[in-house]
Amino acid sequence: MILNKSDENSSYACIDALKNGKIVIIPTDTVYGFSGIVLPKNPLDGDAKIKKIKGRAETKPFIQLIATPEDIKKYTDDEIPSELLSYWPGPLTIIVNNKNESLDGLKTIAFRCPGDEWLRNIIAGTGAPIYSTSVNRSGNPVLDTEAAIKAEFEKDVDLIVLDGDKKSAVPSTIVSVAGCKVKVLRQGAVKI
Repeated sequence: MILNKSDENSSYACIDALKNGKIVIIPTDTVYGFSGIVLPKNPLDGDAKIKKIKGRAETKPFIQLIATPEDIKKYTDDEIPSELLSYWPGPLTIIVNNKNESLDGLKTIAFRCPGDEWLRNIIAGTGAPIYSTSVNRSGNPVLDTEAAIKAEFEKDVDLIVLDGDKKSAVPSTIVSVAGCKVKVLRQGAVKI
């Protein structure tokens, strides 16, 4: 199914698909992303399904999108500098130590609270974080036009939500606070 973000039922369709373990392509505040619900050790979890579509190595984890900045406290005991949190909601990804490592096997997790209210409402509606990774086959350039996304992935995903081409979109900045200090891993939309 293909919808436009402006369609009245676009957010409901995303929430319904994600809660039922489907993979969707949705616009974020940066680039288009593959998304699936984060439910480790549950058949509805989207991680393996997205990796299969992208052809991505099993070991490389995806960014997890959260609905509010406060949600990160559910997943880490790390002290996150208020200067970093001031960029949320927005295009900043923060890697933290995972306090639930025994549940999902990940030592660290990358989180982002997106700047787009429509997307945050979808995340809140699912009741769990959602995975986000750029729309492309592993090793290939990120797809930034509606036509290219539909041509390449329409048969691979359950829902595509369109919101125009994203030719000038810049990915999120990625920082890690999982060590002793803040470390910039990728300079992106937010200058750190």
